[in-house]
Formats: sequence, structure tokens, C-alpha cells
Amino acid sequence: MDPLTGSVQHYAWGSRTALPAFLGVEPDGRPQAELWLGAHPGAPSQVAGSPLPDRIDADPTGVVGGASVEAFGPRLPYLLKVLAAGEPLSLQAHPTRAQAEDGYAREQAAGVDPGAPTRLYRDDWPKPEMFMALGDIEALCGFREPDTTYALFSRLGVTAASELVAPLQGGGPEQLAEVFARVLRLAEGDREVVAQVVTAAAELIEAGEGRTDDELALFARTAVELDEHYPGDPGVLAALLMNRIGYGRFQALFLPAGNLHAYLHGIGVEVMANSDNVMRGGLTPKHVDVGELLAVLDFTPGVPDLVEVVEEGAGVWRYPTPAPEFALWRLDADAEAVTVPAAGSGRIVLVVEGSVEVFDGSRATTLKQGESVFGYPGDVVTVTGAGGTGTVVVAAPGL
Repeated sequence: MDPLTGSVQHYAWGSRTALPAFLGVEPDGRPQAELWLGAHPGAPSQVAGSPLPDRIDADPTGVVGGASVEAFGPRLPYLLKVLAAGEPLSLQAHPTRAQAEDGYAREQAAGVDPGAPTRLYRDDWPKPEMFMALGDIEALCGFREPDTTYALFSRLGVTAASELVAPLQGGGPEQLAEVFARVLRLAEGDREVVAQVVTAAAELIEAGEGRTDDELALFARTAVELDEHYPGDPGVLAALLMNRIGYGRFQALFLPAGNLHAYLHGIGVEVMANSDNVMRGGLTPKHVDVGELLAVLDFTPGVPDLVEVVEEGAGVWRYPTPAPEFALWRLDADAEAVTVPAAGSGRIVLVVEGSVEVFDGSRATTLKQGESVFGYPGDVVTVTGAGGTGTVVVAAPGL
């Protein structure tokens, strides 16, 4: 077991205060969006002062674990993040493994520079992910039932918008794909409809129509809030085809390949396959390839379920997903020692609340919120609340 130091990413949508507060440091005035913990080449963590990828290269089995190396090769298959959204993220989706392998091969053969802003497939891996909230979270996730969306647009009373989404009436996944493509491919001269929808939504809110939890009021509020950050962006209309959901502390949402999503605000722990393949669909100044996005999206409508958390023992909670690249546990520690799961794999142990004492059989380390360690295969690691209670999350390969 060794101390692990992550890397902070300063993306424009990041909160200026949430991540510094989590880490116990003073804000520096810049948006701080994500803390990366892992071996991703874009921002590798340091383990006891040396890069984690270097340690893996020197001894893959001794750092990651034999089963993981056999399944995924000599690499850490997961990436753990703390994400703090001060503004909405871009609409985005991720490919399946087959789509990633095909897309990466195509772009490599075409000679697309790996660092080019138009590059879509940075690697040949999928990127399923799960987001566990540390407070209240709101997100856009998946597509609403088409008939419901058509009715909501109709209630705004914007003729051009109703005509744009007309195929949704009585429609299904094919019609959702058709309308989504229509919206994102709006010509510059036709984008006045975005402003018309936002104006109608603002008027509805001002008139007090519907309760604060009413579906129409939430639909209208989504349009107004997104337009504040991305005025005139067709992605505002695309977002209105989606479910807006909220969930709270220690609840989690799993996002498989093909799921269109965007976090709106809040802080939480995100664990994913170790990939940087992102297809964007608006609400961003970054490159949007509508054709490739359509190819990877799943247009099956429906509201996603939250992850059903499983209690594996006193103070040990597992967040099961079908992703083989990662697994996540939450450990609630008090005076009784709790054993960290997945002893046969390389694990990241991150304190998310309070403080804990971590013991690997030979040495004990006290960690406070925001601090982490890397546990090696074969290490029997326990955590105990330090001076009270503490909560940690544990990430490991999902084998």
C-alpha cells in the first residue's frame, strides 16, 4: 500500500469551490472540474512519488493483478474521478468495445493526429461509467418517451418547434433518431427556433404554470438554464428530448455505451473504463460529429434505474454493474475495522467523508477526506474510522 496523488483538471464547466472544499485546499480562482486517480496517460497519478504507469510497466501482475492482466493486458483497466460540475457538461455518449476498436482503427488508418480536436477515438476502448453522488445531483440521461416529449413541446406553443419534433407523435426509437439528427443539423438560418423555445419556456416559468416538480415546469427550466450557458445552441433542443433526473448522496447511476447524458451540477465519484472516447452532441465548443454520434447512440426511450446497492457485510456496500473493467464499493468505517475488498487486484482507496486509518498489515496511515492510497494485489487492507467515522470508496477491476 502506498499513498496516491491525483491530478486536477481545470475544465471550464468545473466548480470553483466544490473540489477545493473536498480536497481541503484554498480555491485558486480557476474552475476545478475533475480529480483523476489512475494510470490514464492524459493525467497519470503518482504513487509514492513515481508515476503509476511506470510501476505498472515494471511489474503489471504485481501492481494490477494477474486476473486483470490476463483479461485486459498490462494496464489499469479503470479510472476513478471526483467530478465537480459548476455548469452543465456537454451532451455526450461513449462507444461499445467493438465500435471503439473499429473507430480507432479507421482514424489511425486515415492518419488523424491523436491530438487533433476533430479526433473522436483516442483509444480502442469502451467507456462505460458510473457516477455516485456525494450530494444532490441533477443530470440529463437517456431519451424521454417520444409521445411525452411531443406533448411538452406542444404545450410551449412554438409552432416551428412543434413542426420540428412532429415525428415524435406516436413514434419510437427511429423517430427519436430522426428528430435528434434534425435538431443538431439545424442550419444557422433556422436556429431562431431555439430562442423561441427558450422565450416561451421563460414566460411559462414566470407565469407560474405547473408546480416546481411538474414535468412541464422542469422541461421549461431545462431550456432556460441551458440557454444561459449555451445561448442559441441546437443542443438545448436536443437536451429537451432527454430525461432530467435527480438523485442524492451515495446513490449511483450506471451509464452503458450508447447512453446520451450530461451532468448539470453537483459533486460525486465517477468510475469508468480507462478510456477517453467521447462523442459529443452539443452544449460545447468542442467538435461535434453528428454522424458518428448517431452511429453509437441507443435511442431506446426510458428512464434509467439507479444502481441497486448490495450490502456485502457490515459497513461494506457494493455498486454492481455489468462493466468488467471496474468495480466500486463504499465502506462506512467506525471503531470496527472493515476489510477492503478485491485483495487480488490493484485497488484505489479514496476517503470521501471524515477520516480513516488504513492498515496493510505492516503500517498504518491516517487519511482525511480527499486523500487516497493504492493497494497492491495480495495486500490485506483494513480501514477504521479515525477519531469518529469515515467513508471511503474502493475501485478495482470488475472481474
